[in-house]
Amino acid sequence: MIAALSQTTVNFAYLVAAVLFILGIKFLSSPKTARLGNVLSAIGMVVAVVFTLTLDYVDRYAFVIAGIAVGAAIGVAGARLVRMTAMPQMVALLNGAGGGAAAGVAIAEFDRLVRVGDLPGDTTVAILASTVLGGLTLSGSVVAFAKLQELVTGRPIVFPGQQVVNGVAFVGAVVLAIVAVATESTALLGVSFLVAATFGVLFVLPIGGADMPVVIALLNAFSGLGGVGAGFVLDNNALIVGGALVGASGTLLTLIMAKAMNRSVANVLFGAFGQVQAGPGAARADDGRTVRATTPEDVAVQLSFARKVVVVPGYGMAVAQAQHDVRQLADVLEEQGIDVKYAIHPVAGRMPGHMNVLLAEANVPYTQLLEMDQINAEFPQTDVALVIGANDVTNPAARSDTSSPIYGMPILDVDRSASIIVMKRSMNPGFAGIDNELYLDPKTTMLFGDAKDSVLKLITAVKNA
Repeated sequence: MIAALSQTTVNFAYLVAAVLFILGIKFLSSPKTARLGNVLSAIGMVVAVVFTLTLDYVDRYAFVIAGIAVGAAIGVAGARLVRMTAMPQMVALLNGAGGGAAAGVAIAEFDRLVRVGDLPGDTTVAILASTVLGGLTLSGSVVAFAKLQELVTGRPIVFPGQQVVNGVAFVGAVVLAIVAVATESTALLGVSFLVAATFGVLFVLPIGGADMPVVIALLNAFSGLGGVGAGFVLDNNALIVGGALVGASGTLLTLIMAKAMNRSVANVLFGAFGQVQAGPGAARADDGRTVRATTPEDVAVQLSFARKVVVVPGYGMAVAQAQHDVRQLADVLEEQGIDVKYAIHPVAGRMPGHMNVLLAEANVPYTQLLEMDQINAEFPQTDVALVIGANDVTNPAARSDTSSPIYGMPILDVDRSASIIVMKRSMNPGFAGIDNELYLDPKTTMLFGDAKDSVLKLITAVKNA
């Protein structure tokens, strides 16, 4: 009776944790309530962990406490030391850690059940799913991290017959897992995990940096599904509910990110998008138009006489870690009575919400952050659009050039502003691998250089204008 009451109490606590998780996700949908969403989700996780430790079958607390201590130390260090500009890399690693943990739990529990001679048939599917999904999520996330950290090229890495090799690897991992469960072989299940991990590497290599927001969201969904499998293996309701929430939200976010690029998820994953394009789809410089360079002093004059300025942040701002300087520039302009807003494209940067996170770190008021559908209507009344590294999401070819690989992708309509200033290191194409026709627009001038240095020069020049 006491054990049953204890389990009932724990299940009630899990219900409370689940409600907190759901509320946390809900509040994360708005910058105004995102902090509260994080707090509620964290409280829910504490409730789930604490009440799990009260279950009868949980013992060897020294190992449990040691694991919590190590994990907490890594988490605190990551939160304190990792720059906001490196959040995409951290999210990728966290996805991989979740997938790896799910696979580790599945394999360890499988080995225990085999040794005691009690392998329930209803857990075998969960073990199989957690092993395969966990393996590909772990390795795929590591590759995504390497691409984001520029340890390997952000361009798609492809080779002949790649899709066939990928298919063989995935099917092989699943078949090996099935055989391992049927023969009760832990070693074979471990081999299945390694094959799944190999597939994870091959799966992410041909995906370009421009598609990292979709990849990160998808790997997040995989880690959640792996967690669901681990929950069924351990018969833990909190893990099942938490994993299901992560899997569902990651799946929805994947679809939203793909829609924002007007592409199917299949095209994102298997299209090798981002290879440098030749011929059709590239901006043409043989029609009499030329790229015009400018200076910080000339830009400062334009900004000083403007009534409305829209800042368009992109990956260039993130790489240069210029978000605080951009906020300072906006403050200087606002002191002169200039209206400053920020245009946020759903896939700007390298993870969902990347620009929102960076600008929030710089304490930019969330009321100034306008999503694409809101800000596009304001560009025709904008005096100066200040584009900071946002390449593909501002390319007019998406509207007019049917041969362009980004044709049909919703973009920020910066070309409808009275004047456009593009801050960029060079004329190299963006992650989509094509030139930006915006740079040939007669209204566009290019301010070349590191974004942070350029913004700092602009601040000085505006003050002296």
